[in-house]
Amino acid sequence: MSITRKLSAKQQRAIEILLRLKQLYPDATCSLNYETPVQLLVATILSAQCTDERVNKVTPELFRRFPDAAAIASADLSEIETLVKSTGFYRNKSKNIQGACRMIMQQYGGELPQLMEDLLKLAGVARKTANVVLANAFGINMGVTVDTHVKRLSYRLGLTEHTDPIRVERDLMKLLPQPDWENWSIRLIFHGRAVCTARKPACDRCTLADLCPSATLTQKPMLIESPELEELENEPEPAILTLESQSKPT
Repeated sequence: MSITRKLSAKQQRAIEILLRLKQLYPDATCSLNYETPVQLLVATILSAQCTDERVNKVTPELFRRFPDAAAIASADLSEIETLVKSTGFYRNKSKNIQGACRMIMQQYGGELPQLMEDLLKLAGVARKTANVVLANAFGINMGVTVDTHVKRLSYRLGLTEHTDPIRVERDLMKLLPQPDWENWSIRLIFHGRAVCTARKPACDRCTLADLCPSATLTQKPMLIESPELEELENEPEPAILTLESQSKPT
């Protein structure tokens, strides 16, 4: 006898938000430019407290001069600092980038590891960076990437009561299907930039307003019926939500 369960109201709302975000931003992908997993790691480290647009202006010359872990590991640190200076906190970022690449060379044969626990050993790498690299370079969803946009919007949408990224991530992992963890982050980031900005969210033109307890509107919350939701509600209880009908995460 199979055990079935209905999704909680919060899970239903999270799934509906995810489906709408997919419709709003169907072509949304990682904004950082890279050609290899190591380059994505470097770009993600540089993106801390810096816009992706700025990082993408810096990395072409950086990767031309130092295209892989071996080149970065043996580079003059001052050269890296000069190339990434405009991203802010450039001394610490440069040190972490070179330290990470040296460990990649020494312990992983020049190839970026594909395990969360190994990535977290690298200099300058916390869960946010590791999640970005695993999902976008290897198609592995081990967690939900929580940057400032994801943290802010997930809180506004009433999907978490926390502001600590680790706790926010845990809450989102319970609400969202694992194959869509990175889908959620990428699209929520796009929405945070375009509509739900930090200083002045545009609730009057937000298609998520009726699902958002923070919206400055008086609309009654509603859910759009969808076959994906119906399918999920009739599935056996899994350890982690899955949404088989959804496309592979970007």
